[in-house]
Amino acid sequence: MDAFGPGKTDEELWLRAREGDGQAFATVFDRHSDAVFTHCLRRGASWADAQDQTSMVFLETWRKAGTLRFVEGSARPWLLLVATNVARNDARSRRRYAQAIARLPPAESEPDIADEAVRSAESREATARLAEAISSLRRTEQDVVALCHLGDLSYADAAEVLGIPVGTVRSRLSRARKRLLQILGPGQVEGSGPDDSEWDSVAASGGGQP
Repeated sequence: MDAFGPGKTDEELWLRAREGDGQAFATVFDRHSDAVFTHCLRRGASWADAQDQTSMVFLETWRKAGTLRFVEGSARPWLLLVATNVARNDARSRRRYAQAIARLPPAESEPDIADEAVRSAESREATARLAEAISSLRRTEQDVVALCHLGDLSYADAAEVLGIPVGTVRSRLSRARKRLLQILGPGQVEGSGPDDSEWDSVAASGGGQP
């Protein structure tokens, strides 16, 4: 619930939070935590991991409170950018952990009642494939894909929060789209031209506004 009502911008609330108003920070959290959580899910996190990552996003944002960049008074674009970085770093840590576990001697296998449920989770697998494909892109391309096509930001808002021209956002998205077409195939990324507007949803991820 927005205790301050829609009249207060995130920027105004953030200033109050930095002056010690805990309710102001809670209001910013309530306004954007669902969007951050969904963004982390779309980057391939499990439900539990996305909850942890959401907490990490707001903690990291608060740790560097003075660097938060607002777009028309809103903190959402910046929070999604932080979420992209948190999800990327968390996925890297989990990959290293999995690699370390894989080097251990194999244990005697036992039936796992969850195996069947995991095998049937097609949407989960599709999300994981998308996250893996996105992770193969250049970091600058990952950022614009995450903000525009996973975070549903407009090109203009993504450009502002990243501090780059709108044309650069479009060109990076175009390169990323071609790369994802190569990895995932036309069944996942539709369209054949260089225009970003032809980018259909990638594994039902949403899509930004031109």
